[in-house]
Amino acid sequence: MDPLVSCRAKSATDAASKNLMWDIMNDHWCPSTNPGGYVNIGVAENSLMHDELLKFINTKLDLPAKYLTYNDGGAGSARLKRAICHFLDRHLHPVSPLTPSHLVVTNGVSSAIEHISWALADPGEGILLGRPYYGTFIPDISMRPGATVVPVSFDGVDPFGMDAVSKYEAALLNYQQNSGKKVKGLMLCHPHNPLGRCYPRNVIIALMQLCQKYQIHLISDEIYALSVWENTVDQCPRPVKFESVLSINLTDVIDPRLVHVLWGMSKDFGANGIRLGVIISQANQPFHLALKGASLYSYASGISDHLVSLLLEDIQFTDSYIQQNQQKLSEAYAWTADLLKHHGIEYASGCNAAFFLWVNLGRKYREIHPHTSENEDTGEKVMQLLLQHKVFLASGALFGSEQNGWFRIVFSHPREYLREAMRRIIDAVKN
Repeated sequence: MDPLVSCRAKSATDAASKNLMWDIMNDHWCPSTNPGGYVNIGVAENSLMHDELLKFINTKLDLPAKYLTYNDGGAGSARLKRAICHFLDRHLHPVSPLTPSHLVVTNGVSSAIEHISWALADPGEGILLGRPYYGTFIPDISMRPGATVVPVSFDGVDPFGMDAVSKYEAALLNYQQNSGKKVKGLMLCHPHNPLGRCYPRNVIIALMQLCQKYQIHLISDEIYALSVWENTVDQCPRPVKFESVLSINLTDVIDPRLVHVLWGMSKDFGANGIRLGVIISQANQPFHLALKGASLYSYASGISDHLVSLLLEDIQFTDSYIQQNQQKLSEAYAWTADLLKHHGIEYASGCNAAFFLWVNLGRKYREIHPHTSENEDTGEKVMQLLLQHKVFLASGALFGSEQNGWFRIVFSHPREYLREAMRRIIDAVKN
């Protein structure tokens, strides 16, 4: 044991040593200045609308001196909270209009998830998470708060269907029986990362009823809420329109103190670097009181606070931005899906949200290399080939995939970049 760091720090160090993402992001491909660099379509970033967003920022941003101070405290300025309330009221259609007292602003949704985990679960207590899942949910929920992620397997059942509810219940009961610890929450990614689908309203209500039955919290991460678009190439399963958890009447369904929603600027506005998220909890005052002190550690910068206020207050710009972004996402999905079909690569169809295609490169590798051993880990084999071809994808193994060989493709990039990425992927699999 290293005497210079704590056990939890040593554990974090071990985990970080296995994460290639930061090294890859420091060796970024550019056809003119770094042609030997990595083409990265493994990180959930949307660069399709950067020019439009920068045009707004560079003409509007004029920073008042008060944003160089602590302003209104760690949970966000009064102005920003009002702007978020008005914006999300227009787009998420909450049953009860949002008020600033419902919000805790954070420096990104990762901080929001960590706060949720810290405030709702004690170390060792569980939070249910359906597979496959966004890989960084694991450290967000567990690394510093100490809660335990309880993966939910579906064994071929549609994770967005009614039959999935019993799988969550089975995982809850199994964890509580075997660990002696309680499950305290159920985390949804809605719309879903990496599957790019939305949960039907009736399934959300059924999950709420499950949470009510066991008195656990429902946490809905809706960071892709406005990145929903028309699927013009495949309709099976039939895409479901997005409906926020906030838009559901909770009467006789679930105690409203158990319902929490997350949103942020990173995905819908293609601005991961702005670092601004928000926790919405409309009925749980003790939860808000608990986060008053903790919000010091997730303080959004004054520049981000001011900039996001400017953006969200401009209805004409945001309406136009969202519409254009959705159109570009639809076109990028269609182009990528058609290319995968042309090359006979299986993908999970029926998407209509977020930036992802969930693709089975392992199966394609076995088709091209029929003498591959049945025992060989094709997911790991393909990952090494991708890295050799200097293209980075998120591996299903890190996303809790129930089957080997699946990967997440992020298609929200300019066409030239995406074309280069897909060329390298196909070359790698055919190697």
